[in-house]
Amino acid sequence: MANSINFLLIITTLVAIAPLCFCHSTNGGYLYPQFYDRTCPQALNIVKSIVAKAVAKEPRMAASLLRLHFHDCFVKGCDASILLDSGGGITSEKNSIPNRNSVRGFDVIDEIKSALEKACPRTVSCADILAVVARDSTVLVSWWPSWVVPLGRRDSRDASLSGSNNNIPAPNNTFQTILTKFKLKGLNIVDLVALSGSHTIGNARCTSFRQRLYNQTGKGRPDSSLDRSYSAQLRTRCPQSGGDQNLFFLDFVSPTSFDNSYFKNLLSFKGLLSSDQVLVTKSQESLELVKRYAESEELFFDQFAKSMVKMGNVSPLTGRRGEIRTNCRKMSSS
Repeated sequence: MANSINFLLIITTLVAIAPLCFCHSTNGGYLYPQFYDRTCPQALNIVKSIVAKAVAKEPRMAASLLRLHFHDCFVKGCDASILLDSGGGITSEKNSIPNRNSVRGFDVIDEIKSALEKACPRTVSCADILAVVARDSTVLVSWWPSWVVPLGRRDSRDASLSGSNNNIPAPNNTFQTILTKFKLKGLNIVDLVALSGSHTIGNARCTSFRQRLYNQTGKGRPDSSLDRSYSAQLRTRCPQSGGDQNLFFLDFVSPTSFDNSYFKNLLSFKGLLSSDQVLVTKSQESLELVKRYAESEELFFDQFAKSMVKMGNVSPLTGRRGEIRTNCRKMSSS
């Protein structure tokens, strides 16, 4: 009896002192927020400080850093493959159609990695840096407090140009194509609509939506689901030819603030990209979600955080798979 009581006391004590763990099981290991608590306790503060400096210098950088995590996770999973430069047998994803002349923020990731290598050599993965940076950049331009990011990802030793070209949702994809791309990553329609809300910050190039202004149907007619006055305004800086790189706010109401105005814009048929507006015009289920998020900013933020964690769990490398790069742009072995 005494031995049983002692055993129970030991178990109770272990449970009491164990850290709270929001663990997420993956194929080959677990992701959990406390992953670096012992090996690099200053890691999150280092990341947060550098992100804050970058966003203060250029508010647009918040959207760019958030986008890096999206474009990474939709290709081979969240493994920092998007950060690899070409060379040593690698063909960089940076040259893909969705990324070329578009993705940015690599210098900020470089600065973070350099600081972390000085503090904790070969400890913090580039894949985890992308996940934390996505959270921190969002929080910096929002009133929403934060969310917990599970950690423990490792870095890939390769990239996939074809995967980047084919797996990342494109501005002119149909609703069903976009939903299929999400489902292939284990994400559902709720995740699709909530994560699309990231377009409440950032910019898009003229070339990404020109078709809507002049030839959406292939018969020389504009997209009928685009508000006429908004369309006319866009045409002043996005002509039928030329101006491909001209930038436009994805959310013209509050372009540097992470809020729910993006969803209100959709309901007014003022979504910039076709891939935005189809959330209202092509699916009753997604339309209802858009309405709910337009009505409640808190509801949107709550689901966005949940969907970000879910996306961050897409096929991460854990355990002994992959590596920890010392330079996010190239394999450590190269």
